[in-house]
Order: sequence, then C-alpha cells, then structure tokens
Amino acid sequence: MTTSLNLTRSQILAFRRRAAALDERMPRGRRALRRAAWAGLQDSMPRAALLSIHARMAGTEAESWEDPSLLQVWGPRFSAYVVAKRDLAVFTLGRLPDEAGSLKRTLDIAARLRAALAGSRMTQGAAARAMRAKHGNQLRYAAPTGTVVIRWDGSHQPDVWNVPAPELDPHKARLELARRYLHVFGPATPEAFARWAGIGPSSGIGAFERLGKSLTLVRTPIGEAWILSRDESLFRAAPGPTATARLLPSGDTWFLLQGADREILVPNERQRRALWTSRVWPGALLVEGETVGTWRRAQHVLTI
Repeated sequence: MTTSLNLTRSQILAFRRRAAALDERMPRGRRALRRAAWAGLQDSMPRAALLSIHARMAGTEAESWEDPSLLQVWGPRFSAYVVAKRDLAVFTLGRLPDEAGSLKRTLDIAARLRAALAGSRMTQGAAARAMRAKHGNQLRYAAPTGTVVIRWDGSHQPDVWNVPAPELDPHKARLELARRYLHVFGPATPEAFARWAGIGPSSGIGAFERLGKSLTLVRTPIGEAWILSRDESLFRAAPGPTATARLLPSGDTWFLLQGADREILVPNERQRRALWTSRVWPGALLVEGETVGTWRRAQHVLTI
C-alpha cells in the first residue's frame, strides 16, 4: 500500500497535544475527565493520574481522580490505571489473551479470586493468601476479565474487589482499545500498540487488520505508520497556540513511548536517556509544546 500523507514531526506533535488536551485545559467536568483518560491514566506512581488530569482539566482538585465517573484497574501491561467507569470493558476485555493457554490462566485466576473474595473487599496481600496464590502480583492476571477493580491511594497495598463482567464482546473491546491508542499515540504501528497494551504482537497486528479501511497509512520521520482516517484532517490542521508549560508525571501518555517512537518526541539522544531512564522515569517538562526537561519530587522538594 502506498502512503498518501507525509507527516512532519511538528504535525505529529501538534496533533498529539490537541488530542491530549495539552495546549489548553478543558473546562472542569466528567466529559473532561473521560477525555483525559481516553487512553487511560497510568497511576503506578503515587497520584500520577491526578497530575495528568491537572495538566488537562481546569479546576482540578486533590480529589478529582476519585470522581464517581472514574475507577482504578490493572490496565495495559498490568499497571495501575485510572479509567472512565463506562470504559472499563475497553481497558480490560480489550486485553483478554487470544492464546488458549493464556486465556485459561486468566479465567482460572479470576475464578479463584472471586471465590476467595466472596463478595468482600480485601487488600491484595490478603486476597492472595485467601486464594493461595504464589505471589500477590498473580492477581493482576485476572484484570482482563473486567471483573476486578482496585483502589490504591499511593502507598501500602491496593484494595481489590469484584464487579460484574462488562457486557461487551472482547473483540469489539480490542478494536476500541486500538482506536483509543491511535487517537492519542498516532501515528503508530500494530507492534507498538501490542507493546503498550501488553498483548501479543500477532494480536496487535490482527486488531489493525480488522480496523481495515478506517485506518490510513502515513509516512513519518521514523518510517511508515497508521492513523485513524477520521483524524487525518486534524493532522493537516494548522497548529493552535501552545500552553506555556505543563508538568507531566512519570507514565503520562505524552511520553509513554518505546523504541524509535521516542525519537519523534525527543530527537536528541542524550536528552532521551535523561527522560527514559533504565529505572523509574522522571516526569516530563513541556514548554510551549516541546519536551525540554525532566522533574522529580521528593517530599516537598521539586527538582526541575
């Protein structure tokens, strides 16, 4: 297939900022919260999701991440995520394994966890002991069934409990997850989608194939990739005013990238090493649309 659109780095970054509401904060409300969490809000670092919301929504308060329209799950790559409650199926069933062996393990662990919880709410450790799991992290493998949610306040162990299984076909959930990924991270490849979602490469390729004509192949500075066809006009649009500055937490979707995709965001290799460290990533400093630095916080001390 030949590409019909050549995208520059500036066009790609302008699109991503617009899609992520990083140029201008959205008015406070549940619509803004859902849009901020369109590809999920990673919450593996204490209150990272809240900081991501703050970068996107005006009037963010300390309790905004606990809005009744949101919930916490073990999402992509089994990391803690805040997602819109109505999108639970997308971030859980959308990652349900395709391989028979992996699917059986997921369903078995979910069944054992349900029996151990028996309708109650437990800490992860207590639930693991009740179901005689080898390790507490084993519980995370039940998350793709959509029947397990968590509550982690940034310290200690998360609480775990069951919810009714979402009523959505897993294949449809997978396609919606791919669409969400492309709208926030695009242009992208099926392999990059698979890595982000924590699914097998063949599953990522299969999802893109099923999306078919709803995708457009484009050329980027790092090679060919795909976008949602309905997003093409947004890529072609002239960029608007950028925000003066944003502090983005570790794991924010703006820089939750792997491999060559990082070169688009940060062309300088030395600066890439400073942002994507071999251990815990720092936060990113966004100034007038460009990623120009990192930041860390220790207690009440913020270092930029």
